[in-house]
Amino acid sequence: MEILVVNSGSSSIKLNLLKTGKKLEEKAEILIDRIGLKSCELIFTAGKKTSNKKINPKNHKEALAMGLKFFLEKKALKNYKDISAIGHRVVHGGEKYAKTVKITPAVIKDIQALASLAPLHNPANLQGILACQELLKNVPQVAVFDTAFHQTMPKKAYIYGIPHSFYTKHHIRRYGFHGTSHKYVVSEAIKLLGKKNAKIVSCHLGNGASITASLGGKSADTSMGFTPLEGIIMGTRSGSIDPAIIFHMENALKMSASQISHLLNYESGLKGVSGISSDMRDIYGKSLKKDPRALFTIDLLSYQIAKYIGSYASILGGIDGIIFTGGLGEKAFYVREKALSYLTFLGVKLNKKNNKNNKLLISEKKSKVKVFVIHTEESVQIAKETLEIIK
Repeated sequence: MEILVVNSGSSSIKLNLLKTGKKLEEKAEILIDRIGLKSCELIFTAGKKTSNKKINPKNHKEALAMGLKFFLEKKALKNYKDISAIGHRVVHGGEKYAKTVKITPAVIKDIQALASLAPLHNPANLQGILACQELLKNVPQVAVFDTAFHQTMPKKAYIYGIPHSFYTKHHIRRYGFHGTSHKYVVSEAIKLLGKKNAKIVSCHLGNGASITASLGGKSADTSMGFTPLEGIIMGTRSGSIDPAIIFHMENALKMSASQISHLLNYESGLKGVSGISSDMRDIYGKSLKKDPRALFTIDLLSYQIAKYIGSYASILGGIDGIIFTGGLGEKAFYVREKALSYLTFLGVKLNKKNNKNNKLLISEKKSKVKVFVIHTEESVQIAKETLEIIK
């Protein structure tokens, strides 16, 4: 029995094939990037083996068909009939979808209607759903929403300080994202802590970054908001800024709305502050040569992470565990060390050797707060929730 997990982006599609049994086991992964361009490439991974192939799909449907065929060629899949269900990552489920659901015509309409809240994500997610409906017609499909995990936030955590009608009429509120990742790593940390009602702050740090406070495995607050632009600085996104800066850019600097949007989403964050790169590895390389902007960028990111963790400690009434996950969160030991240096007042004691080696537990045994580095397995979480629905 196989579960296919589909993560469809605007110009890419990622396919994960998982085998069910005593526990879910990932058999193979395919990433198809730059769909519609001559430089499009299929990357197949199974265990430690990787294969690359130049392909030329015109759209997501063709890309998906090529990906499925490649699973057969590599014998990761014997027959399409072995696929018992398909789990789709859908970024925005609004307030309506607080849990995973089986995809129906009504659900498809809702995903379309929510496209205005996630214009870069929901339409692309929908393309993956429609392509699967054509290619694997009789296979049940399930939608796993990024925003669903955060639907447990209390109203005081998600309402903005603007007239209430903007929430009631236009659904403007904090939604939060990276929910599937946060849900997975938090559930793993609860097992490690052996405490069901654990107070945990999870830091998903990658090109996109968000920090979430959870109590007993349920989201209590999160840094991303109405869109994934709010919160800490990210690869190219600004994170939270004074809204009046936008008016100043428009009125005094004569920038258009589209120019400002592009600046805040694609030219800011680590890229804009450092002037080096949106990739922390490049910035760290420069910092070793004492580049002042590289050093400052690492300081700024670490400071903002610590600030969110500290504020969440106050609303949770303390912290039992802190999690770092995501590409940057799992590898950038120097960012973790700097961020945690602000939190000794909470009883955090870092084991520098374990931290530098990216071990699972990077805090000392005597640390009042346990600090973990947990590899996020979003595909496993999506497959798990898909399996629960079809059963």
